[in-house]
Amino acid sequence: MRSAELKVIQRLTAVTAHFSPGRATLGSTQGKDGLNQDNIIILYPGNPKLEVIGKLEAKFPGLKVHWQNVVPGSEPLPRDIWDNVTILWTFDIPEVTSLPKLRFVQMLSAGADHWAETSAYKDPNVIFCTANGAHPPQIAEWVIGTWLSHQHQFPKYAAYQKEGYWEPVHETPLFQDSWSLRMGILGYGAIGRQVAYVAKALGMDVVVFTAREKSTPESRKDDSYCVPGTGDPDGLIPSRWCHGPTRENIDNFLNQDLDILVICLPLTASTKNIISRPQFEILAKKKTFLSNVGRGGHVQTDDLIEALEKGMIRGAAMDVTNPEPLPKDHPLWKAPNLFITPHASWSSTNHFSRILDIFEHNLTALGNGNGDGFVNKLNKDQHY
Repeated sequence: MRSAELKVIQRLTAVTAHFSPGRATLGSTQGKDGLNQDNIIILYPGNPKLEVIGKLEAKFPGLKVHWQNVVPGSEPLPRDIWDNVTILWTFDIPEVTSLPKLRFVQMLSAGADHWAETSAYKDPNVIFCTANGAHPPQIAEWVIGTWLSHQHQFPKYAAYQKEGYWEPVHETPLFQDSWSLRMGILGYGAIGRQVAYVAKALGMDVVVFTAREKSTPESRKDDSYCVPGTGDPDGLIPSRWCHGPTRENIDNFLNQDLDILVICLPLTASTKNIISRPQFEILAKKKTFLSNVGRGGHVQTDDLIEALEKGMIRGAAMDVTNPEPLPKDHPLWKAPNLFITPHASWSSTNHFSRILDIFEHNLTALGNGNGDGFVNKLNKDQHY
């Protein structure tokens, strides 16, 4: 066997091992007949990936795959294709709202809050699966990268480089490295687990918060898609697990001398503005750095600006904002010690292939009629 072929088999075997027992494995050839009347629309920026279309149609005979380039100005698909679509692979909500034959939606995002009010989402017969697990490696790099950039003052030195200024050694501050510092993670799903994995490698202590109690080894396991060699699938990294449904529970978690707080939550009614002035007052005790890779609605924007301007927190990194997109003249842009990116931490050259792995697995489960065989099946009541 060629070494390249062996590596492919090893990769697929490793990925499969991260699914719960009893689930269909990646690469399974079952379920073909169950999809021979189905029509897929892939909504994705860029021209059609013909190799992907060919692969799916070859693996599931009778399945028809259509590709809609979502870049503005692209040629739309004919209405009759939309009328017969049964499966969507998409991040954005399609402009066509009437999809009478729709039965499955594979999302490209980990969160589903933007779908919550759509008729498809409210239809109990339409199954939704997230892309949970396709984002953690790149988002964890964003979290740790922005944290290290702040701690080691990389933006200052980038400015010095443009000026040709060599800072004298007696003026160079002593930087606080990450060893023995404490990271708090709000929401310990796939993204939070990879952030914890990297933080642990830096020597950090990790404490986490989940809505429901995770008191047993079995309850702490993660059954979502997991890139091989990443994350914390068995839930072994945190030194402390906190939980609870109230703001008091959240505040008790925040009051643990956190050096950095990472928000990885889904946006729900109970998590909206979960960090506002009272929480910033708690974080001020340690001047906690805030990192938000969840949703902009988790943080009260005006209170964030105030906390930064008053030095209540040492700094913040926000990949998501409220509002979003952030208007050019919004005061958040000028808040001190803040790094903002335009909801881009998910971006990676590996993102598409990971979701394709998830999608193929779920198509097999759909074709088999195996309701328990899906990975990342969405709980519509909880929006994750």
